[in-house]
Amino acid sequence: MTIEIDRVGSFHLPGREATVSGIPPREDVLTPGGPVRVIDQNGTYEVEQIYVQYVRLAAPRARYPLLMWHGGGMTGVTWEDTPDGRPGWQMAFLEFGHDVYVSDAVERGRASFSPLPGVYGGEPFVRTKQECWEGFRVGPVGSWHEDRDKCRAYDGQRFPVDAFDGFVRQTVPRWTVNDAATQAAYDTLIQEVGPAVVMSHSQSGNFGFTAALHAPDKVRAVIGIEPSGTPLPDQVDVSTVRDIPHLVVWGDFIEEGTRWPGYQQRIKAYRDALRAAGGSLDIIDLPARGIHGNSHFPMMDDNSDAVAALVQDWIESKGLMK
Repeated sequence: MTIEIDRVGSFHLPGREATVSGIPPREDVLTPGGPVRVIDQNGTYEVEQIYVQYVRLAAPRARYPLLMWHGGGMTGVTWEDTPDGRPGWQMAFLEFGHDVYVSDAVERGRASFSPLPGVYGGEPFVRTKQECWEGFRVGPVGSWHEDRDKCRAYDGQRFPVDAFDGFVRQTVPRWTVNDAATQAAYDTLIQEVGPAVVMSHSQSGNFGFTAALHAPDKVRAVIGIEPSGTPLPDQVDVSTVRDIPHLVVWGDFIEEGTRWPGYQQRIKAYRDALRAAGGSLDIIDLPARGIHGNSHFPMMDDNSDAVAALVQDWIESKGLMK
């Protein structure tokens, strides 16, 4: 399908200034064949920024831009081409007629992270291949083996297993101490771009739900792809988002994952609170619809286009297209 693009661009949104001191200077060579230089990293920096790449269509059919937010330890690459080289959801939703904004959140990808002491606090967390394989439900707990020929995927698994190493190359360090900074960055993005539709994945699910609570006048819909958390219903006023349609999409093998049933229960509790307040949260449970085999990354699975079409159908049903 041919699409007509008006503009492709990118920008960073500011985080905060941080000053670092007490680091001993060192000597190093910054360019092969170059001179030895003294490196003094004491000084003032910009940190906690967010990177956003946008593709705007010449004639969008969607009423509002679509903001795509990635999960923990990932970057905006989540939404781009799949690990086995097929077009991802960025292209799918452009073809559906959306202006698309794909971001790298605080500390991720082109947003960059700071390794300097005292800027974040805490230690970074990086996923092993086993954690990616079993935690993201490519295979059951205990199915990973360092000898790839001995790894065991779920029967009927739709994730492109042959491209698993390519997927792991997308992972980046994450910190557990930057949630507030990340939420603030996403809230700023909403104010810059909105009104908009938010599509989140995994860790960013909570950020998407919260962004709607923080800006109910700007968020037109919230779409959570396998969100791993929500605001606590008894600590927020969900009535403020009762007019905002919410959607959650779940893949397969949930009951076999150690943490996923708990995530589903959190979503159900949030849905019940929304309904009690007069709002709505729809759930697309793929196995319940007879669509089996999806991992935690349905935007990368071999039926990614079909799942994207289900989400688009929901978007259309909510009057979000022109």
